[in-house]
Amino acid sequence: MTVGEIAGLIAAVAFVLLVGMCAIPLLKLGRVLDELSRVVKDVGTNTTPILTELKDTVTVTNAEIAKISDVTAEVEKVTADVARVSAHASTVVGNTATLSKVMTAAVGRPLVGVASSAHALRTAITAKIEGRVQ
Repeated sequence: MTVGEIAGLIAAVAFVLLVGMCAIPLLKLGRVLDELSRVVKDVGTNTTPILTELKDTVTVTNAEIAKISDVTAEVEKVTADVARVSAHASTVVGNTATLSKVMTAAVGRPLVGVASSAHALRTAITAKIEGRVQ
C-alpha cells in the first residue's frame, strides 16, 4: 500500500465516522418529529370534544342571557308600577290627613264640647242630688 492509498483509507474512515456522528442527531430529530406528530394528533383529537362542549356552553349561556334580559324588562315594568302606586299612596295619605283635619274641625271639637258639657251637667246634677254644692 502506498502512502496515497493509506491517506485515502484514513480519509474514508474519517468520513464514515463523520457521517455516523451526523446520523445520531438526525435519528434523535426523527424521534422528536415522530413524538411531535403524535402530540399534534392527540391535541387535534382532544380539542374537538372540548370545542363542542364549549359551543354547547356558549349556546346555553346565550339562552340564559336572553332570559335575564326578559327578567330585567319585567323588573323595569314592575318598578314603574311601584312608582305609580307610591305616588297614589302619597296622594291618599295627603287626602287622609286633610280629611282628618276637616273631621276634627267639623265633628271633633263640637263633640268634645258636647261631651264636656254633658260631664259638667252630670257632675252638677250628682252634686245637687248628694246635697253638696260646688
